[in-house]
Amino acid sequence: MDWAESIREAIRYIEANLREELTIQDVARQAAASPFYFQRGFAMLCGMTVGDYIRQRRLSLAGIEVLTTSRRIIDIAMDFGYDSPDSFTKAFTRFHGVTPAALRKSGGAVRSFAPLKLKIRLEGGQNMDCKMVKKDAFTVLCRERTFKYEEAGTAVPQFWREHFAAGGGRTVKGMYGINIDESMGGSEFTYLIADNYDPAAEVPEGFVTHTIPAHTWAVFPCRGPMPETLQALNREIFSQWLPACTDYRIAAGINVELYSDASQFGSGIDDADYYCEIWLPVEKA
Repeated sequence: MDWAESIREAIRYIEANLREELTIQDVARQAAASPFYFQRGFAMLCGMTVGDYIRQRRLSLAGIEVLTTSRRIIDIAMDFGYDSPDSFTKAFTRFHGVTPAALRKSGGAVRSFAPLKLKIRLEGGQNMDCKMVKKDAFTVLCRERTFKYEEAGTAVPQFWREHFAAGGGRTVKGMYGINIDESMGGSEFTYLIADNYDPAAEVPEGFVTHTIPAHTWAVFPCRGPMPETLQALNREIFSQWLPACTDYRIAAGINVELYSDASQFGSGIDDADYYCEIWLPVEKA
């Protein structure tokens, strides 16, 4: 099963079980993928997290039931995974712009959120730059923090801002941004803001060392202003390279981004020639 079909299978499973308990482990299992890479791929291809998709589909269907049936609102809430009227009312109001009771009383319109239909467009004549590189284990000096996948889109950039605002850039300049989920099966991952570690130097307070295991890495070069160019490359990897790659598969729950020194470019990370890389650990399929 290729990557695109894996995502389709996961969406079909979600749609069939919107009234049941859904865990990321169960959903990823339908895609024959680890939760680590499934969640990254889903977000890249679909433009939202798995949790966001499930919540919006449930609230869309709940709105229809509130409007078209006489069922108790608390029963509808519990059907769609909410364990209290308050939590359901808050989520419902954010989504539909009106409380369930007000919607039922007014008979107004509900916001619709249709099921996703994933389409992969094949474009001939273009090859993604990628090289396979064997690297020995290496150790980084880093500041680390654990995040939930659902919050990563805003929490990781905030982590970088906090790191530099606190003067952390004097110790770790941020040569790497590294995602690690060793089990590849949870709802959380560890993120490292890291530099190569000098074993002769002491580890300052607030920082730790972490060893990245030896792997063969699929290395994707990226040139252009950040973060837009890097985000576009990530989408291409998950929408083009992974679906088409039959020789290799993902080998571990690690994703490395290598950043150049922004001071070496006239416009820093906004420079048209700014260079970075994405590394994915792979093994022969």
